[in-house]
Amino acid sequence: MYEEFYSGKKLYGDDFTIEEIKNWFDHEAEAYANLSANNPINNVNETVYGYHALNVLHGYRHLKLKNNLICLGIGAAYGAEFIPIQQHIKEISIVEPSDQLIAGHLGNIPLNYKKPNISGVLDFPTDTFDLITCFGTLHHIPNVSFVISELARVLKPNGILLIREPIISMGEWGTYRKGLTKYERGIPLSIFRNIFRTNNIKIIKETPCFTMTFLLQKIFKRTLYDSTLYMKFDAILSRIFLFNYHYHAKNKLQRIAPSNVFYILSK
Repeated sequence: MYEEFYSGKKLYGDDFTIEEIKNWFDHEAEAYANLSANNPINNVNETVYGYHALNVLHGYRHLKLKNNLICLGIGAAYGAEFIPIQQHIKEISIVEPSDQLIAGHLGNIPLNYKKPNISGVLDFPTDTFDLITCFGTLHHIPNVSFVISELARVLKPNGILLIREPIISMGEWGTYRKGLTKYERGIPLSIFRNIFRTNNIKIIKETPCFTMTFLLQKIFKRTLYDSTLYMKFDAILSRIFLFNYHYHAKNKLQRIAPSNVFYILSK
């Protein structure tokens, strides 16, 4: 039943009815939190987030950030992804479904939480945010096209939208996948590009990443996302093997390719 989606030409869940979206949402709301080994905390610190090197290398270091930024984090949990740029931030809003993955503040910045609407509508006025981050969240959401259109709506003109997501199927759907929730799946590169084009979102930078990273982490028995040196190596490796990208790999050779993408976007 999934073959037409494994081709990467159509995104599973993107045309779901509201009832189908609700079923998906009800399962995924706490699914990631239940996989996580971290417990809820009241304050954010470096120990709860391991992607700073990745986000700085592919995202933050390319931005000319002003002060007093109004920021939004989609699925940003404790808000730790904002730590590298917190000195530039005035306000942070977070759309987070989990009641477990919340914190009180980031440094001296209060974190203002909102629950996501099942429809995907964001409860913010148009042109509200200077910076929006969406790291590893869209692949947990069925109606990706609509949610991205909402991100574009609430982003200020010339504001920045940062997205990092898997671009592969993440295995055989409908079967147990260790370390993954029931419904998560990556978004094909071609579909990402089409959604951006449809919503007049400008791609400032598109960076493939995570080529064999999960295998190498097993070999080295450590997280590699927090190593700037490794992330630079991975960026080179991912550019080299982008030619071998397949949304749904059918053999081990097809898996030697980037599994994720990092976008810097604007409108």
